Amino acid sequence: MTSLTTPLSDRFAEALTYAFQLHRHQIRKINGTPYIGHLLSVTALVLAAGGDEDEAIAALLHDALEDQGGEVIRAEIQHCFGDRVVAIVDGCSEVYTHPKPPWLERKQRYLDQLRQASLSVLRVSLADKLDNARSLVTDLALQGAQIWQAFKGGREQTLWFYQELLTLYRQRLSGPHVAELEKLIHQLANF
Repeated sequence: MTSLTTPLSDRFAEALTYAFQLHRHQIRKINGTPYIGHLLSVTALVLAAGGDEDEAIAALLHDALEDQGGEVIRAEIQHCFGDRVVAIVDGCSEVYTHPKPPWLERKQRYLDQLRQASLSVLRVSLADKLDNARSLVTDLALQGAQIWQAFKGGREQTLWFYQELLTLYRQRLSGPHVAELEKLIHQLANF
């Protein structure tokens, strides 16, 4: 991985516009904020971790397959942004078939997928889960423990999933984002 040391290109701007078009009507599950905020936060975290432009583009598009159209969207991403970007997005996607498999099966499959993943996939995945954990801690503080009901895995399985992710990230990544995720998981477990 080469860190981004030059300004982002027009290709990134195209990806930003594309991500906005895909997710413009989508909102976050708990707090109802525009979904694009999550995508921008994940992208900022990837760039802060030294990610390159392909990783930043994949961060913008990491939920596109699951949330916005599966194979059709995958083909568009590959055509517009290339094989590496689509491979990172694939690696960050649990499943994009319907109906979705049961929650626990999806999560276990995702964990298995990450065990074989490239560092680029891990970097984007960590940024995604870190932003999700930040939001969850904030939402718990504002709305209380009843928000766990919005999660198919409930409190215990969601915490299990985050802990398993942390174990995987620690094996191949280091730095402040891994440490922050660990602190957030501890806060979630003690909420």
